[in-house]
Amino acid sequence: MPTRQLHLPAPPARVAQSLDRLRAELDIPVDLPPAALSEAQEAARRPLPDLPDARDLPLVTVDPPGSRDLDQAVHLEEDGEGFLVHYAIADLASFVTPGGALDAAVHARGVTVYGPTGSTPLHPEVLSAGAASLLPGEDRPAYLWRIALDADGTVREAFVRRALVRSRAQLTYGQIQDVVDGGSDPAVPPTLPGLLRRLGELRLAQERARGGVSLEIPEQEVVARDGGYALAFRATSPAEEWNAQISLLTGICAAELMRGAGVGILRTLPPADPRDLARLRRTARGLGIAWPEDVSYQDLLPTLDSAVPAHAAFLTEATTLFRGAGYAVLGQDEGGDTRHAAIAAHYAHVTAPLRRLVDRAGLEVCRAVCAGEPVPGWVHAALPELPRVMARTTQRAGRYERGAVDAVEALVLESRVGEEFRGVVVEVDEDDDGVRGTVVIAEPAVEASVRAPGLPLGEQVTVRLDAVDVPGRTVRFSPV
Repeated sequence: MPTRQLHLPAPPARVAQSLDRLRAELDIPVDLPPAALSEAQEAARRPLPDLPDARDLPLVTVDPPGSRDLDQAVHLEEDGEGFLVHYAIADLASFVTPGGALDAAVHARGVTVYGPTGSTPLHPEVLSAGAASLLPGEDRPAYLWRIALDADGTVREAFVRRALVRSRAQLTYGQIQDVVDGGSDPAVPPTLPGLLRRLGELRLAQERARGGVSLEIPEQEVVARDGGYALAFRATSPAEEWNAQISLLTGICAAELMRGAGVGILRTLPPADPRDLARLRRTARGLGIAWPEDVSYQDLLPTLDSAVPAHAAFLTEATTLFRGAGYAVLGQDEGGDTRHAAIAAHYAHVTAPLRRLVDRAGLEVCRAVCAGEPVPGWVHAALPELPRVMARTTQRAGRYERGAVDAVEALVLESRVGEEFRGVVVEVDEDDDGVRGTVVIAEPAVEASVRAPGLPLGEQVTVRLDAVDVPGRTVRFSPV
């Protein structure tokens, strides 16, 4: 499920304390066991493994500004009428000993947990922001993909091997977009922006033709305004979408390698629940977004502009369509559909091993298949448990994310107690305490939980903000 990005610079103490308590309630590991940290430090000091030398490839990373956990580096070139993608992925298998203390610690964490006041990394920073990260100018072991595509963006062949690489520069999406828009930047390889745009647009077109859809969630930042706080959306740029298509391309290729070999782990997602689609249509109405009945959400989403606050809020709410994502181990969990409905293809997580546990095993499967070697025993041993580990840890991260959203929304609304807001009832549930409804408010873009009988599903209502508890991460509305 896509992650809702919230940024809260200089958070008030009561918000930071509330989120610290939430981490403790959810039992999110913060400190590493000493033995695991010792293993990581030792691994970071080890000499580089003896691997084929690919440091002549002019790879670069493209990430948000200030990133240190750099999983991927890319180089694109023309290949006749088609394209050649070189994609280097951080090699955590060179640093984590299967069955060791560090391996146990990252299994307990599962994923990096992100929040508005900072992140809890999957791996120790000596690795995730140091020896394993594809930092510029540093020699690093990596899984190096070579993917050849036809002129229309169709994959012709894909191959991955371990190699020694060196990133030339750490670029941002903004730098790429500025060059595409006519600017200049000596740090940006001259052919990269144009090739990234061409290939990204071709892959997006293929995605739409398959019936897939990419959901770019705009980052929200809490800013000080008029003695209180407000939500501001940072629009996603086309460069981010094009770059994401390279990652999706690699995951699709990885899935096909695994399926061909009959071993590996796929990322799965069922089709959108009709109830979630109906809820999202009501949300569109509440935000003033026209969504004709004969237009699918796959066709609607590309028409939205995340620079428009109402559109940004809608894209954030659209994450509800991605419920039910999971993992399927090939040869074990194949009773149902193993495709990823949003991508409309088979897909595997292999491009973010610094931030996701499952990617380390997936990469090793693909490497072994391409080398014609048996899949390592530690991978076979790890695969059966990975779906449960990932489900537990991603659900925990999701609960933290939702709690963080609640805390931030409470902070934004704190100065507006007593005000009335217009919204649309998008959901109604009955429980032991009566009828609870969810009202989407357009400005500020928040969800209001309201308890009252007779809430009119799909209709506009006026609600009053009665109380806010920032440390408790709660707000209370009542219908007017």
